Amino acid sequence: MTGPAATASEAGSAGVGDRRFFTWAEPPDEFILENGASLGPVTIAYETWGELSPRRDNAVLVAHAFSGDSHAAGFFPDDPPGAKPGWWDFMIGPGKGLDTSRYFVICANMLGGCRGSTGPSSVNPETGAPYGLTFPMMTIGDVVRTQKRLLDHLGISKLHGVIGGSVGGMQVLEWCVRYPDMVRAAIPIATTLRHSALAIAFNEIARQAIMADPNWHRGNYYDGQSPDLGLAVARMVGHVTYLSDEAMRRKFGRRLQNKQSFSYGFDVDFQVESYLRYQGSKFVQRFDANSLLYITKAADYFDLAQREPPAPTLADIGGVAIKFLVISYSSDWLYPTYQAKEIVRALKRSGLNVSSCEIEADLGHDAFLVDDPRLSRLVAGFLDGIDGA
Repeated sequence: MTGPAATASEAGSAGVGDRRFFTWAEPPDEFILENGASLGPVTIAYETWGELSPRRDNAVLVAHAFSGDSHAAGFFPDDPPGAKPGWWDFMIGPGKGLDTSRYFVICANMLGGCRGSTGPSSVNPETGAPYGLTFPMMTIGDVVRTQKRLLDHLGISKLHGVIGGSVGGMQVLEWCVRYPDMVRAAIPIATTLRHSALAIAFNEIARQAIMADPNWHRGNYYDGQSPDLGLAVARMVGHVTYLSDEAMRRKFGRRLQNKQSFSYGFDVDFQVESYLRYQGSKFVQRFDANSLLYITKAADYFDLAQREPPAPTLADIGGVAIKFLVISYSSDWLYPTYQAKEIVRALKRSGLNVSSCEIEADLGHDAFLVDDPRLSRLVAGFLDGIDGA
């Protein structure tokens, strides 16, 4: 056996699967967003692993971070030999943190994305051209509502758990305030109740980098040159916030790309410069600049500490049976542990069942995306302790 199927089998991966699509909200029954705008039809791309139990009560929803997608584990049938598996493959599969021999795991590409779900790069049926900036601004609440619609389509009325990191963690918390009776276990990882000024500032720098690119054309670039330079710079800025000082020191230090001498110019001198340029150039091959604008803005708008009624908050879900596990990382300076503690305090004030753990790691914010048996064991043990697992 060769190719991705062999690799999946040998590695105990979630296996080989396909991205699927669910479309609804056909006009005139459009999806109404929180800001009052309407959108339709809406397509959500998703993938699943494992088998749904006869009682349909073993589903675990995985919410991805802002630049992720539905391909969280395994391989696609047409992947070439040596292809990388999904972004959380170390967590999803038989015997892993999200054990697919026990759970039916679902991951959907978020609304506003560019990997199969409806977003600014999708064709507006009214014009026959990509939405661009005519795409309505969505919120994290809107993203969660589309996921709920997908679960309705799949016939799932109760989630054994919902889990996600970063912007995915925001979706976990939003799930708990919007649909508390649907969730038995919630695991928000490396996330926050609301963005700090620092997080908003870095997102704004990234957005300005894109909008300053002469190829952006106010979002109307789909029939010409894309704003690749601006998007690459935006990714470089963001990537710095995902790492830690110690991780960068260990990986790069002040080592030169050319080990002989400085260029005494503006070529790449340091290895860290080369790394960031590589990350930027790789990102433009798979992500849409307008999607970055919309998703980062939705993350900036997210605020479970203070929001206008009738939007629910954590204070509105006291007494529900959800069990929480809040996870943070010691070196995460984008969403530091003090922000995880704010989540814990808010949950406890509502009388909810909450556990928390700070994982010692020097990899920064992206630590939850790096294979770590501690995270797998923590998640597996927590889900195993939920009644009826």
